[in-house]
Amino acid sequence: MLDAVTSHDSTVGHLLIAEPMLGDPNFDRSVVLMIEHSADGALGVVLNRPTELEIDLVLADWAALAAPPAVIYMGGPVEQNGVLALGRRRAGSPEVPGWTSVLGDVGTIDLHLEPDQVAGGLDGIRFFAGYSGWGGGQLEAELDEGAWLVVPAIAADVFAPDPDTMWRSVLRRQRGKVSMLADFPVHPSLN
Repeated sequence: MLDAVTSHDSTVGHLLIAEPMLGDPNFDRSVVLMIEHSADGALGVVLNRPTELEIDLVLADWAALAAPPAVIYMGGPVEQNGVLALGRRRAGSPEVPGWTSVLGDVGTIDLHLEPDQVAGGLDGIRFFAGYSGWGGGQLEAELDEGAWLVVPAIAADVFAPDPDTMWRSVLRRQRGKVSMLADFPVHPSLN
């Protein structure tokens, strides 16, 4: 059975998997980690959209902490000039300044801090230009329409080495009929 989340539950720490027929090019075969979700709205970042823009060209001071591949990921269509960061807290590390848990040992990082303030407590950071956002009730309506699957996330999803296969691999690890969506063709009309 799929660990589904209803439209009335918080999606924080879960993945939104775009349904194959979603129809929005911003989210085609996307995997979104949800960071915030309240009655006022929801916010997440797309985990499987790396760009070719290297971290050291944009955030040189933070480049040594970047998880491979050390590039900016496109977090979503909202405020693409801003950067959000997710970092994995090192096992056994004491509290990390500016770090807020989202999913176990993965949390947001306050980029207003200096890198050396957080470096000792982290095992890698992924950087996202922009984010995916929904106004109050908007995500719930999309969930009710069946535009997204909500599935459990694991910390390794945030730092997946091959984002091109992430959509399929996340679907494959689900139970039942949901796992069959992993084999859904990119262009069903050409099947």
